[in-house]
Amino acid sequence: MRRLKSGSIYNGKRGVDTQSNCVVMKAWEATVRKTQAAAKRRANTIFGTTYVAHASDDESEVPAEPQSQPVGDVYHAERFLPNGDYYTGQWAENFPHGNGKYWWTDGCMYVGEWCRGKTNGKGLFSWPSGAIYEGQFKNGFMDGEGIYSAPNGDMYRGNWIMNLKHGYGNKEYSNGDTYEGDWCRGVQEGKGKYQWKNGNCYNGEWRNGMICGKGKLQWANGNSYDGSWEDNLPKGNGTLKWPDGSFYVGNWNKDPKEQNGNYYPSGSSIVDGNVEWDPQQVYNGDLQEIVICPNEKVPIWPSQKKLAVWRSSKGVDPTARPRRMSVDGRLEATSDSTFDRSSRGSREDVSLTLEDLSTRGSPIRIPKVIKKQGETISKGHKNYELMLNLQLGIRHSVGRPGPPPSLDLKASAFDPKEKVWTRFPPEGSKYTPPHQSCEFRWKDYCPLVFRTLRKLFKVDAADYMLSLCGNDALRELSSPGKSGSFFYLTNDDRYMIKTMKKSEVTVLLRMLSAYYNHFRSYDNSLVTKYYGLHCVKLNGPAQRKVRFIIMGNLLCSDYTIHRRFDLKGSSLGRMTDKPESEIDANTILKDLDLNFLFRLQKTWLQDFRRQIEKDCEFLEQERIMDYSLLVGLHFREPASAGDLIPSGSRTPTENGGPDSDSVSRLSKADMDQLLMDPSGWGSIKLGEHMPARVERTERREELQLIGEPTGEFYDVVMFFGIIDILQDYDITKKLEHAYKSIQYDPTSISAVDPRQYAKRFRDFILRVFAEDE
Repeated sequence: MRRLKSGSIYNGKRGVDTQSNCVVMKAWEATVRKTQAAAKRRANTIFGTTYVAHASDDESEVPAEPQSQPVGDVYHAERFLPNGDYYTGQWAENFPHGNGKYWWTDGCMYVGEWCRGKTNGKGLFSWPSGAIYEGQFKNGFMDGEGIYSAPNGDMYRGNWIMNLKHGYGNKEYSNGDTYEGDWCRGVQEGKGKYQWKNGNCYNGEWRNGMICGKGKLQWANGNSYDGSWEDNLPKGNGTLKWPDGSFYVGNWNKDPKEQNGNYYPSGSSIVDGNVEWDPQQVYNGDLQEIVICPNEKVPIWPSQKKLAVWRSSKGVDPTARPRRMSVDGRLEATSDSTFDRSSRGSREDVSLTLEDLSTRGSPIRIPKVIKKQGETISKGHKNYELMLNLQLGIRHSVGRPGPPPSLDLKASAFDPKEKVWTRFPPEGSKYTPPHQSCEFRWKDYCPLVFRTLRKLFKVDAADYMLSLCGNDALRELSSPGKSGSFFYLTNDDRYMIKTMKKSEVTVLLRMLSAYYNHFRSYDNSLVTKYYGLHCVKLNGPAQRKVRFIIMGNLLCSDYTIHRRFDLKGSSLGRMTDKPESEIDANTILKDLDLNFLFRLQKTWLQDFRRQIEKDCEFLEQERIMDYSLLVGLHFREPASAGDLIPSGSRTPTENGGPDSDSVSRLSKADMDQLLMDPSGWGSIKLGEHMPARVERTERREELQLIGEPTGEFYDVVMFFGIIDILQDYDITKKLEHAYKSIQYDPTSISAVDPRQYAKRFRDFILRVFAEDE
């Protein structure tokens, strides 16, 4: 692939045609120079969202849309846009549509196929730095097969999804190194071969852009290592061989204390193994030259480039201010009283009112948002002393000195008898501070395991204590859960404390080892994260014990959560019993309240399906049932009145300021950075802050679990995870199943065998989550 030289224009073939475009380029350059002075006085940059008109802006020379072209026809057009951008090519309904070329004033250029204002099909995108991408586009993204040449000489040939290398591809680095193999979200992941310029070669497994798993490294000098790797270094069982036939076999680790193995000289028998040879020589020598080249950083992606909107002269107020349009064809909001309709809008009218939605059913309204969940536990509250006891105990447990835990725990750490009791007298003791509460005893269950889990979950101890034990009081939810447990939230909403029955504690301790190993194997697991298991024993005649677990709050976010769903895949009793007037943003809706399909991007959906399979398999093996998938939705485009507006549509707004309950608490700049920059999407964790769409559904039957899709979409930010995983299929649940099976359809009830429950849950969830096309 040849690079575009300065001043050249790609003509849709492999090459340049400077002469044929000379006139066009001169006209475009003249327009750019003419608009530079006015651009300095505009309120926005080329990446801004609004355009402020000035009397000095010469718009009289911008040609109007030909009156003779009926709306919907595709015709050739040339557009000198007010902000200095230039487009030439096929045009339809105020959008590039067909083949065309678009130049931005910052020097970026796209040449290729368009579909209603989006780059879609085959095309070429070039950057001012000299970088070029030539290949497939989809909905504005580099998506499909394509070739990317970086300014430093790196070149990638292979598959892309949403601007990221994904699938099989070949990377040639400017220093002479090459990689051929699997990619995932922009980095090497799976199986691949990396060849260094000096002749060294690795062939094996990768994870997150690093050598990790099983693989073989062959040095140019003839030495080879075949075995386990982690973070580009041998770790675990492996064999190092020399060309003369000698070899070293054993356990490898960068830490000399963890190394053990045997060295066998050439021609020796197994019994002649010599343990004197030091494998540290390899870490300090040959491995020093095993360096993986970093991947290039792209300053801006094609999907982030905004198109300047073309203002038709037909039926448009000449004093109206032009606004910018994102690459997905949607106009950015301004302070105008009305919004233009996007590419999905009606051809006859450019505005959309709530009455227009009547043909698609009644508008969906966002429930009223409550600022904070729960009641603050202040002095005089019945559980005030209990809260003080919890905070004192947690501070003591987390702050207890000890060596950094290793992720490799011994079986004894998971023993249910592994408990630590601490007495907290009001006057204090050698190990505890004085306090204003009554005397109590504190118990830690398996403290080393939970300390290690917090490390595994990357929880900072200081932040953890500050959230739970800082100056801010906890908040108690207004009513206990179905199990009778009470819930408490930290002031920053990051952690939730749940009181537990003894049977639940028994279940958790029984499955703790499997739970820990599951998270070590699957860091994207959707199962609830537990951070600590404790007990407070209050002194006095009652000798009351309060057992509780600390867990992460799945729906903690700077985004307002507009809808919450608790989904199990069963129908009996799975409908909210609150009247419509009492439903708010904190109401937990259930299966029969669900009126959406959740649509994720292809790679995320693949990850989601795999993880649901693994998580259900784990819960089934542990004989757990009655768990559910908690889903939180933040709608990105509500009107100020609270009605949801389908993707690509807008409604009039009234006083919809930034403090409105129906808008996100994040600034728009932060939202754009998250939702419009796919380079950051690779770091989004499954189930947390995931950009997605939901499609509205309608039920034809009252007890139909999943309604029929309507084609009405809404842009959302999604949160989801599996909760309530401590219900064992014990004798109580077996009796409940037997009793309800007589009265109701056995497939509709929650209390079923763990195997049947897992299958029903998995099948249901994988039906309501689908690919976003």
